[in-house]
Amino acid sequence: MERPKIILDTNCLLQILGAKSCYHFLFTELLAERYILCVSTEILFEYEEILRQKASPTAADLFMKVIARSRNVVRKDPYFRLGLIKQDADDNKFVDCAFVCQADFIVTDDVHFNDAANSPFPLFRVMGLDEFAKRMKE
Repeated sequence: MERPKIILDTNCLLQILGAKSCYHFLFTELLAERYILCVSTEILFEYEEILRQKASPTAADLFMKVIARSRNVVRKDPYFRLGLIKQDADDNKFVDCAFVCQADFIVTDDVHFNDAANSPFPLFRVMGLDEFAKRMKE
């Protein structure tokens, strides 16, 4: 199986980082380079901000170092705004990054991404964390 290129919404990131979470194996899969994580500067800022709030500054710093050193993390900053998500415009940073990175999937459980999922353009899928976990176990 070719390694999928994904965008990981922050809500899903928090779930894969929890050591007791049933999704924690997805963080191990990231470290094992079984998929490619695509990020932008905006996404990285959000990851760090939310990790500092929900976990700790130490956890945020460690995760950011892992991301900076991982060979399977692609960092690209879009220079445009597609504006596909109307309900929560802040989520557009994930869609824009998916487009510029030519990602296969946006992994999220956020219903605001339904706007992007139902759009004929750009060509990527929106999938929930359960579906992504099942795919990675195959």
